[in-house]
Amino acid sequence: MSDLARAVERLGQTLETMGLPRMPARVFAFILADDQSVYTAADLSRGLEVSPAAISGAVRYLSDTHLVVRERNPAGRGDLFRVRDGDIWSTIQAARLPLLDVIIESVQEAIDLLPEGSPGRERVEETRDYLRFVREDSRGLDQRWHEWRAAHR
Repeated sequence: MSDLARAVERLGQTLETMGLPRMPARVFAFILADDQSVYTAADLSRGLEVSPAAISGAVRYLSDTHLVVRERNPAGRGDLFRVRDGDIWSTIQAARLPLLDVIIESVQEAIDLLPEGSPGRERVEETRDYLRFVREDSRGLDQRWHEWRAAHR
């Protein structure tokens, strides 16, 4: 097994523990760790030694969750896949913030259905308040990340 394959497996397992399904985790790990900048489904299938069908579902999941960008292949048929340009993780985090607003709204709707002062309502209110805190704190996270990265590189 090559060093790249071992690195992909380790990173893929880590991404799996973070909640990504196994095959999307492996594909994303490969795209991050390999040196190419764009990949066809065939490239990913060969690189991971898996079937094209496994790649198809994985890249659909990754593009739906904004972890990879899907582009038309100008040189032929099929699509190309790549990580987002620039700072990958802060871009991904920023793309997830609108989802947090939807979740907070949904939690508030649940709160409105529960009896005032009940223990259940208080727990759900705490959930809403925590999510609001995370959303507000996320606004400064990008700036703190860039400062931290500059200081540690």
